[in-house]
Amino acid sequence: MRYYNILFFSVLAAVIAVGCGGDNQQREATAPAEPDSPRIALIMKSLANEFFLTMEEGAKAHHAANSDAYTLFSEGIKDELDVNRQIQLVQQMMNRRVDAIVIAPADSKALIPVCQRAMDAGVAVVNIDNKFDADVLAERGVHIPFVGPDNRKGAYLAGKYLAQYLEEGDPVAILEGVPSAFNAIQRRQGFEDAMNEAGMRIVASQSADWEMARANRVASALITEQPELKAMLCANDNMALGAVAALRAAGKLDQVHVIGFDNISAAQELLARGELLATVDQHADQLAVFGIEYALEMLASGESPDDHETPVDLITAEATP
Repeated sequence: MRYYNILFFSVLAAVIAVGCGGDNQQREATAPAEPDSPRIALIMKSLANEFFLTMEEGAKAHHAANSDAYTLFSEGIKDELDVNRQIQLVQQMMNRRVDAIVIAPADSKALIPVCQRAMDAGVAVVNIDNKFDADVLAERGVHIPFVGPDNRKGAYLAGKYLAQYLEEGDPVAILEGVPSAFNAIQRRQGFEDAMNEAGMRIVASQSADWEMARANRVASALITEQPELKAMLCANDNMALGAVAALRAAGKLDQVHVIGFDNISAAQELLARGELLATVDQHADQLAVFGIEYALEMLASGESPDDHETPVDLITAEATP
């Protein structure tokens, strides 16, 4: 009888171990042939956003071509506001004893403390996509290299292009990202730079938290509140999709121009149909790759490199195949 009890609990323990490990393993890349190669963790924002799926695909393709150089772990969160889950993911990667973490933070301030703890534990950290807050980094006496685009410049490019289709004094609205995200702030400022330079009136600037459904509701309200509105400048393509849907429902697609940011495939389709005026490509498929390569450089040299600006390009219907 005692033998069967021991056997039962041994099997039960094995089942629990497999069950607990399943979620953690499902996004883990194939281990490299060299067991001592660096272990790199990629932590992204919402995987419901095509931009971050493209980012992950680019990272996995890079790993497949360099599988003997490092092991890749990739994780993301369910929605753009789940900051606590990102903090948990950093802690999990520390427990996995990764050598480096490449992170696109959902919040420019809230992720700094846990990333600093990772660095104190000997883990190299590279910041991609959404830049950490410089003041908070300075206060904590920590340097985390940023690899990513100049979001203000990218938004300005799109806004300047839009201005060609407007007349001085036209009313326009901005749909912002998450207010605590540095890239959301920079894109809003870039839109404002272009609109103020062209003499447009910014009659509203509201957050839609990067999300399509929320942008649809915000845009629907703006259409009612601002019947003379001539353009909506959206800080990402998901929000642009929501804005276009609201305009379509109101029968105003031909009266209000919409621009986005990210150049996801759904935005490319809207460009081709003339329902989106422009978007900005920050090359999602390469952003994580740049970060991974920086992390490998840091591990090899033992030094922290300077920030590295990555390209942004204006995408219009004329430039879309």
